[in-house]
Amino acid sequence: MHAVLSGLRVLAVEQYGAGPFGTQHLADLGAEVIKIENRKSGGDYARALGPYYVDDAEPSEASLFFQSINRNKKSLALDLSVPEGQVLLHRLVAHSDAVANNLRGDVPDKLGLTYEALASANPAIVCAHCSAFGRTGPRKDWPGYDFLMQAETGYFHMSGEPDSPPTRMGLSIVDFMAGSYMALGLVSGVLGARATGTGCDIDVNLYDTAMSNLSYLSAWALNSDYEPARIARSAHASLVPCQLYRTADGWIYIMCNKEKFWQVLCTEIGRPELATDPRFVTFKERLGRREDLTEILDDALMTKDTGAWLEQFAGRVPAAPVRTPRQALETARAQGDGKVQSLTTPRGGSYDVLSAPIQASGAASADKPCSALGADTAVLLRDIGYSDSELEDLAAKGII
Repeated sequence: MHAVLSGLRVLAVEQYGAGPFGTQHLADLGAEVIKIENRKSGGDYARALGPYYVDDAEPSEASLFFQSINRNKKSLALDLSVPEGQVLLHRLVAHSDAVANNLRGDVPDKLGLTYEALASANPAIVCAHCSAFGRTGPRKDWPGYDFLMQAETGYFHMSGEPDSPPTRMGLSIVDFMAGSYMALGLVSGVLGARATGTGCDIDVNLYDTAMSNLSYLSAWALNSDYEPARIARSAHASLVPCQLYRTADGWIYIMCNKEKFWQVLCTEIGRPELATDPRFVTFKERLGRREDLTEILDDALMTKDTGAWLEQFAGRVPAAPVRTPRQALETARAQGDGKVQSLTTPRGGSYDVLSAPIQASGAASADKPCSALGADTAVLLRDIGYSDSELEDLAAKGII
């Protein structure tokens, strides 16, 4: 059994969040992802990020932050800023399908990571870039990070309660989306290159990703007087009921995004007459009377605790408990359905992470931690023709 991306080799000049998150998808699906890291700077600076570390692990592979987004990758130490490093890069490119990076927009040109710079080594190479604001334009040399993008593109404005300060999304969601888009773009570029023999540059950036994911809200705002805004109880902008409701012991989120669910909900809470009440008979009427309906549903749902309602709804009404992240993780671990996996470092350090979200039928899985900084350098370079004496010379010069 072969993983679906077996045979795909990706060189990744990446750091921190978005890029590594995206290339981990590729590695999980069987691609050979090789992190190119400068030993002089300590490699991907996420290798040192705390505050939590794996016990009994080599320091450069001990960061749990780092390991959470670099599973199944190899590490090759290489200084790309010197001519000998560029020569070595071109030799690697000749044996690779793609080069991915999530550097500041002006850096790929400086480090020779563009298609123009690498096509002579491999005309089919695909160069995937994930920058903050793109590789062109007035902000190409600006640093940029997830929370800044959330602030600038309206996410803060739409998150939280109406009377709270602007609020960010609790996760680095723009990083995660941009990395995933980069991975999709890379695979698409390689598919095209294998058909035509000609590679290309693929560009994704955090700002455009954040804007693009305004999705249907942007279509409404661009074509009407709609103003995206915060709505109480994390409610949907137009679907009612779709929000938090009170129960006897806390909260439950109910999402009746189809009319049939509204009718079932009315029956299950013992208020079947609401389904035909002219005030609430369609989404339009319910949207205009959201507050009235919230009061009615709170009163009905507070007669039982959340667990009892979930058992009663049993999938007939889309509903969910409101858990903390720890509660969600403990539930997943207790269910033993593979959503949480344990990995072990070469020194014997063990730690748990969430499993890959993409599963391919018939594909074998042998997940492992990312290698320590530079651990795969010698093997990878011998594979493309470097001798032991050449490796010793490169190491003495600090190039690898």
